[in-house]
Amino acid sequence: MPGPAIVQSDRTVLLEVAHPGFEEARGALASFAELEKSPEHVHTYRISPVSLWNAAAAGHTAEAIASTLVELSRYEVPQAVLADVRDLCGRYGRLRLLEGDGGLLRLVADEPALLAEVTRADSVAELLRGRPSPGEATLAGPARGPLKQALIGLGWPVEDLAPYEDGDALELSLADDVDLRPYQADATAAFAAAGAGVIVLPCGAGKTVVGLAAIAQQGTETLIVTSNAASVTQWRRELCDKTTVAPEAIGEYSGRRKEIRPVTVTTYQMLTHRPRRDGGFPHLDLFERREWGLVIYDEVHLLPAPVFRATARIQARRRLGLTATLIREDGAEPLVFSLVGPKRYDTAWRELEQAGWIAGAECAEVRVPLGASLKMEHAVAQERERFRLASANPAKDGVVSTVLERHPGAQTLVIGYYVDQLRRIAQRLGAPVITGRTPGHEREALYDAFRAGEVPVLCVSKVANFALDLPSASVAVQVSGTFGSRQEEAQRLGRLLRPKPGDNRAWFYTLVSHETSEQEFAHKRQLFLAEQGYRYTVLDPDELAAAPIRRAAA
Repeated sequence: MPGPAIVQSDRTVLLEVAHPGFEEARGALASFAELEKSPEHVHTYRISPVSLWNAAAAGHTAEAIASTLVELSRYEVPQAVLADVRDLCGRYGRLRLLEGDGGLLRLVADEPALLAEVTRADSVAELLRGRPSPGEATLAGPARGPLKQALIGLGWPVEDLAPYEDGDALELSLADDVDLRPYQADATAAFAAAGAGVIVLPCGAGKTVVGLAAIAQQGTETLIVTSNAASVTQWRRELCDKTTVAPEAIGEYSGRRKEIRPVTVTTYQMLTHRPRRDGGFPHLDLFERREWGLVIYDEVHLLPAPVFRATARIQARRRLGLTATLIREDGAEPLVFSLVGPKRYDTAWRELEQAGWIAGAECAEVRVPLGASLKMEHAVAQERERFRLASANPAKDGVVSTVLERHPGAQTLVIGYYVDQLRRIAQRLGAPVITGRTPGHEREALYDAFRAGEVPVLCVSKVANFALDLPSASVAVQVSGTFGSRQEEAQRLGRLLRPKPGDNRAWFYTLVSHETSEQEFAHKRQLFLAEQGYRYTVLDPDELAAAPIRRAAA
């Protein structure tokens, strides 16, 4: 039988879904290629330098990858693709960082010519201390991160084999009633074997538990950097509920507290705060104020440039990145690879759904017309104002009510970008609103009331995009968003994916103004979820009101 895949000369691989060998081929391709599109009949994978370097870091050889492509391909694999695989995959490990004498590190190459080539670059040469032999250069420990950045910029990812500092010991284990799911145990083991790298799991799959297991396994003082104040509170709660650590050993380094303790939780915003626009970042030295043995970057795809720089300074510490997607709209994934580490574990969203570990989700896009007067205002406005007018379309308000009527009694989140729009909808529904300006104690009280079922509908701004644990939410209505952000789309769906009692189902509605730029941005936002196997049903408001509620696709 012909193979299930077609390998193309642009390093894309087309995989036929209906082929009997589809499942096996999908698993094989996932180890060295990134899924780009997954419509109904043909999935598209792309072989990139970073995907091959991730594969090499995981132990896959260039010859094994080439053999897999030849075995799966229906037609002859383009010779140039096989050559690129061997070249790019083979680059990982030809430059290695090793421990040296006197606090120095050694950059070692099997081929002196390769070392001569890369050290000609100013970005590399300025970091080196000496050249004791043609195949070896030395550098100071603090140059470890900048060197890795410089080399990956040249297309030569270095294999970092220099040892990590142990950090101060920490007495912590998982609570007796915490049982790791099989994939959580596999992810924890994959990180432990390497000491640095990224774990990619869907929202709702328990990435925080993987982080806790990593802390317990390493047994060392830990700094946790996360996305917002609500996430800080969640990490503290999970540490208390799921580990044996004493509450007084957990510190919060935030605007309201400056506690540095054996396990300290802070935010990216705190670390990148500076009193003046042209000033420095006074809190970045938090990375160096204690002998951390482990730094955890929650939502690692958010890692901002100043924290990248701080990460470059602390390469001697173990680093764990947690995320649902490594997609960055600025294309900075290679920086995550070089400074946090390669991807160590990944799993498909729909596979966890089929196993019952996350809820099945049905997605719908509702295209809402603009009113006649708003159409003219939209037509003559500048681009950014056009997007705002379309996003805040008042006609969406009634559609939100229609969604709530379809799901009586369901715990529902109304999520948006524009606060005025959310306040208007909340007033119509008689629901509370949470924005970035909502005081922390009030925010937590509302979240707790929602979890308890006392508040059935909650309107939330972009503060709910990340690391918010609301397991009772089964319906979300997205009324506006941040242009074409695929990350945001994935994170918002993720608010619904905690396992549900009963049939384990959730519904995700996106309201889009018809025939506007918002509709185009919505398509871009949905691409990542389409790649994960999710499908959007497109409806108008009348069709929404009449449509039956269907089970999420298997």
